[in-house]
Amino acid sequence: MTWVEAPLIGTVVWLAPPGTVVAAGETVAIIEAMKMEHVVAASDAGTVAEAALATGERVEQGQRLVLLESVSSAVAPAATDDSTPTDRADLAEVRERHDIGRDAARPDAVAKRRERGRRTARENLADLVDPGSFVEIGPLAIAAQRRRRDIDDLIAKTPADGLVGGIGTVNADLFGPDGTDCVVASYDYMVLAGTQGMVNHRKKDRLFELAERRSLPVVFLTEGGGGRPGDVDMPGVSWLDCLAFALFGGLSGSVPLIGINAGYCFAGNAALLGTCDVVIATEDSNIGMAGPAMISGGGLGDVAATAIGPTEVHRYNGVIDIVVPDEAAGVAAAKTLLGFHQGAFTTWEPPTTDVRSVVPVNRKQVYDMHNAILAVVDEGSGLELRADIAPGMITTFARIEGRPVGIIANNPLHLSGAVDHAAAEKAVWFMRLCDSWGVPLLFLCDTPGFMVGPPSDAEGLPRSAGEMFRVGGNLSVPFATVITRKGYGLGAQAMAGGGFKEPLFTVSWPTGEFGPMGLEGAVELGFAKELAAAEDEVERKALFETLVEKMYHHGKAVNVASHFEIDDVIDPADTRRWVTRLLR
Repeated sequence: MTWVEAPLIGTVVWLAPPGTVVAAGETVAIIEAMKMEHVVAASDAGTVAEAALATGERVEQGQRLVLLESVSSAVAPAATDDSTPTDRADLAEVRERHDIGRDAARPDAVAKRRERGRRTARENLADLVDPGSFVEIGPLAIAAQRRRRDIDDLIAKTPADGLVGGIGTVNADLFGPDGTDCVVASYDYMVLAGTQGMVNHRKKDRLFELAERRSLPVVFLTEGGGGRPGDVDMPGVSWLDCLAFALFGGLSGSVPLIGINAGYCFAGNAALLGTCDVVIATEDSNIGMAGPAMISGGGLGDVAATAIGPTEVHRYNGVIDIVVPDEAAGVAAAKTLLGFHQGAFTTWEPPTTDVRSVVPVNRKQVYDMHNAILAVVDEGSGLELRADIAPGMITTFARIEGRPVGIIANNPLHLSGAVDHAAAEKAVWFMRLCDSWGVPLLFLCDTPGFMVGPPSDAEGLPRSAGEMFRVGGNLSVPFATVITRKGYGLGAQAMAGGGFKEPLFTVSWPTGEFGPMGLEGAVELGFAKELAAAEDEVERKALFETLVEKMYHHGKAVNVASHFEIDDVIDPADTRRWVTRLLR
């Protein structure tokens, strides 16, 4: 015979009546304490012989409850649990609520996406994150419209309040699970046209705070119509005190921010897209700081949505950094971009282009610097950004022996490689991007200097040129400079962080030539009297060519290296070896 005692102070809610046969672990009493019911179980199998108290009586800790008469375990009933997790009504409700937001529950909305050639928000995120890694934040949220709409209607029509977001790993198959976590989010165009509601603003706040706490990159798919005027549940007038924009902007420079857009992206959605470090957009995107209704409401006339900020405008003004054909390509580009931040590949393929044949022996013959880049980086590793603007400056991510590197290169096919205002701005933007992402930089220099003349000054070149020195002089990532041909004047110094001793190394290919300014200009300026004294045009031209040739030989790479103004003149085939040894 064994007494079962009360484990705590409380009130008896239920006692097993005498004669009840119980198994070890089965309930023999329930005590209420602090508004909660506590189960008291039998430690051994037995039959209830006596109850010491009645229902409703107060019990002290250690006080006797029921007396158990021991029985053989062979005759004791097995403990049973009539409810399993799948049978529970509360769990079923939770699953049902989650299912409402899945694509399978919204076939008509999905069909409309298909008609437009679009994927759903969940399909894009499933493609972006690694399988099974996604943890969603706020999937049961609904629009803040309870005061004007039925709750069941809101649950059915506004799942997740039009924003699907959470944390998952990206590229874990390449870099492992550690260090590949990423905050991902997508407006859901199937919910109120992907507009920004009060609740999904709070969801963004939560996601951005998590990104800040854990130093996680953010990838944001931004298709949607901007602010939503129909939310009425929250007090306020202007709602300009929301935190999302400041929180997202505050992440810039500390973690990578990548935006992807397909279709319409207006107002607040466009503001968040424009805050990203890199903007990827489909060819049929329309991105603007207001949609048709706001433009019309401002008295600016009726404008079709397709006329607002088309890709064919933004690919040339710097709004869009990478143009892709569709959402799948956009997601693929985002994953590739993240990889440059995430680390090195363990396997890689060497370039197939012959680097020694890229720069012609004839110093006056132009060439495409893209071919020089292809000859230096791992096969198939390049991802060029802003390819449609500032053609005189190339900015691209790539890998050399698997290691990420950002490349800034002059392109002699445009202005002979001279650095104009647009080229300088593009270089500054990419320097800042690589510096904030922790990606080393390689400058490939072939420039006669900064583009001079009143038109360049009118564009603002003095300021953008100065920015190249200011940003270059404050780079925190390792960087190096390789002169492929021309290294003249301030433009060449700007391609080396301000001077040839600023990079970890400054080397030249054998085709390199140097001087404080372009040879022809230097001759015209430095030998003006001698040229003016020539008797005729034939003699003047011959003298000019002689002086240029003399200065060229004086400024040849091997002679510059003999004065130790650069670190070495190398076989172009050794470029990859220099980079991998010194840009670690």
